[in-house]
Amino acid sequence: MIKLEMQNVTLGYGSKVVVRDITFSMMPGEMVGLVGPNGSGKSTIIKALCHTISPWSGRVMINGKDISRIPRKDLALLVGVVPQTAVLPSIFTAFEIVLMGRNPHLGLFQYEGPRDMAIAWQAMERTSTQHLAERRIGELSGGEIQSIVIARALTQETEAILLDEPTANLDIGRQIEILDLIKGLCRENRLTVVAALHDLNLASHYCDRLVLINDSRIRAEGTPAEVISPENINEVYGSGSYVHTHPLSGLPAVLPRVGDSKYWNPRGNTSQKI
Repeated sequence: MIKLEMQNVTLGYGSKVVVRDITFSMMPGEMVGLVGPNGSGKSTIIKALCHTISPWSGRVMINGKDISRIPRKDLALLVGVVPQTAVLPSIFTAFEIVLMGRNPHLGLFQYEGPRDMAIAWQAMERTSTQHLAERRIGELSGGEIQSIVIARALTQETEAILLDEPTANLDIGRQIEILDLIKGLCRENRLTVVAALHDLNLASHYCDRLVLINDSRIRAEGTPAEVISPENINEVYGSGSYVHTHPLSGLPAVLPRVGDSKYWNPRGNTSQKI
């Protein structure tokens, strides 16, 4: 089981600070959601947690060990990543891409065996992508590619998974299927899951804990009920949203205040000013 930590971490690019002096931890069996406005640093934090970038200051830790001291191959056995935009060779088939998740488990000049094939096929079954197995990546839609990348991460069989906007390009049905799968694996296998999510309602429903990022710092951290409050949402996103309690789950949900817009028309004529 894996515990991830960020201790007084500052991250940036060039001369620009993206997040400053942030500290929080992620525990086994816990799904943590990173939320905040566009450009707030959610993706940058994901990159630091998988050592794609290094902190300007502070430390990123895995089970108490500085991530910079862990060899790349060993790190790939511990942490799987679903990037926001995956760059994949267009001539490879979907199955070949998913099978790449087994690479960290292979020795030098070692080829995938029957067990590796079976694990990859099971991952495609779990993500409902088996029907895409023989199709080339260049023929797939953005949503189909996203599902394939998630299947590749499952094939990697790590104890921690980092997801950067995992529901991007997916329709609402597929969003729920994928997040149900990730949440189930998190609970059943005691995975440590960190997901950068744009949709606050999905984050509220699926995440055990949320970290709200704004103005380069952590604005709030805690349960969805503690983080998705009217005060926090109005301060971070502006006054154009309404926080209420979902009638079925009892969790906080966010709705746009469409009634405050001069273009909102309850009759459905959106071209008429009210």
